[in-house]
Amino acid sequence: MAMQIFEYNGSAVVAMVGKNCFAIASDRRLGVQLQTIATDFQRISKIHDRVFIGLSGLATDVQTLYQRLVFRHKLYQLREERDMKPETFASLVSAILYEKRFGPYLCQPVIAGLGEDDKPFICTMDSIGAKELAKDFVVSGTASESLYGACEAMYKPDMEAEELFETISQALLSSVDRDCLSGWGGHVYVVTPTEIKERILKGRMD
Repeated sequence: MAMQIFEYNGSAVVAMVGKNCFAIASDRRLGVQLQTIATDFQRISKIHDRVFIGLSGLATDVQTLYQRLVFRHKLYQLREERDMKPETFASLVSAILYEKRFGPYLCQPVIAGLGEDDKPFICTMDSIGAKELAKDFVVSGTASESLYGACEAMYKPDMEAEELFETISQALLSSVDRDCLSGWGGHVYVVTPTEIKERILKGRMD
């Protein structure tokens, strides 16, 4: 099966939009198929104070792609003397992935950010950079099917930061319980125009 390489390490990533804020969350498991190697793996990274990226898929490519994106964003900052807008950053990620389409990075990114007027932006893409934009939530990883179900049931528009945190956390935890390859708690960032809240979730089995 061609898709198995994406499932080699296991992953669950989700981003959700609130009222002038967004949340992005992932599980913390790093596995080699069914064997768990680490329970503190970082899949979500800050690009700058208003843009975050979560990378599901093969862990080695997650780290390689992240380093490349940080490099490209630093070059942009030097040249432009400002941070990238979320939409611009999404286009950069898409271009970098598409460039390698014949031997792709085995990752599926989730990008979340605050744009102008503090309007939240979320999007995901496949391993060759085909973007999928959404106004409510995006999911990625081996737990994506159960994440779709949980988010569809729990999401409501215009949530404040605190309620958004509760919703995304419950959606993540209940989804990873239905996927053997992801779990061991979660990592959640809730970003508003004035602050970034980072929380570690304990898994139900911890």
